Amino acid sequence: MDAVPLLDEIVVVDSGSIDGTVELARRLGIPTYLHAEILPEAGSFDGKGEALWKSLHVLRGDLIVWADSDIRNIHPKFIYGLLGPLLREPRIGYVKGYYDRPIQVGPRLYGTGGGRVTELTARPLLNLLFPELSGVIQPLAGEYAGRRALLEQLPFFTGYGVEIGLLIDVLERYGLDTIAQVNLEERVHRNRELTSLSLMAFEIVQVAMTRLGPRLGVPLADQMNLAMKLIHLDRGPSLEVRELAERERPPIATIPAYRRGRIPSGTGASAAGKETPSRGR
Repeated sequence: MDAVPLLDEIVVVDSGSIDGTVELARRLGIPTYLHAEILPEAGSFDGKGEALWKSLHVLRGDLIVWADSDIRNIHPKFIYGLLGPLLREPRIGYVKGYYDRPIQVGPRLYGTGGGRVTELTARPLLNLLFPELSGVIQPLAGEYAGRRALLEQLPFFTGYGVEIGLLIDVLERYGLDTIAQVNLEERVHRNRELTSLSLMAFEIVQVAMTRLGPRLGVPLADQMNLAMKLIHLDRGPSLEVRELAERERPPIATIPAYRRGRIPSGTGASAAGKETPSRGR
């Protein structure tokens, strides 16, 4: 923001982390919000998508970049790379990053093997059910950008299904030509254990089935089981039941408090994202 005036604001939206993120961000003077305290009249759900949806209310700008906060090799290219298509191509409204995904096993970092939910769940689902999106390399990428005018008209799923839900909705409402991809080269982050990945995949499948229903004229969302049974062989074996319902937030442009707080268009104010923002135009 100081050396190269590309960003107008950087904002952190936190979901109750306990790793010192909030304290560090505030010491650096970064505006930091707890997502449960944004739009309190709308209530609050747990989940990444909920934080993304609410971030639209506290950001000022016309272009928004979101970036996950656990990237270990973060670089400015993660931001300016995603902004480039939006600044240069008026037809582009939504930009996804893609990259190599190393995986850490013990002390060793292997060049490939990360992105297991992407390759085993998300991309097979898109190829099977929404083949127009089969060329999206990292559909679950946490680094992406969009125009506010587009994002504020989309519903957001509250959990880990938010990325695949946004992709499908952008495709169906605005067309494939609205979507761009940018090579961000490599992304290193903390790799989750398989139980967490299983729960994530369960939420992603929910979203895909929810969006498939209207295409088939069948209310699939009403017929799905929303309880995930985790099997623990080290306990006997035993079953752990997790209720995981992906809730759907309406387009934030329909929320009265959001509409009242918007800056009039044409003022030149701009945007930031969940953990990293962008320049408006």
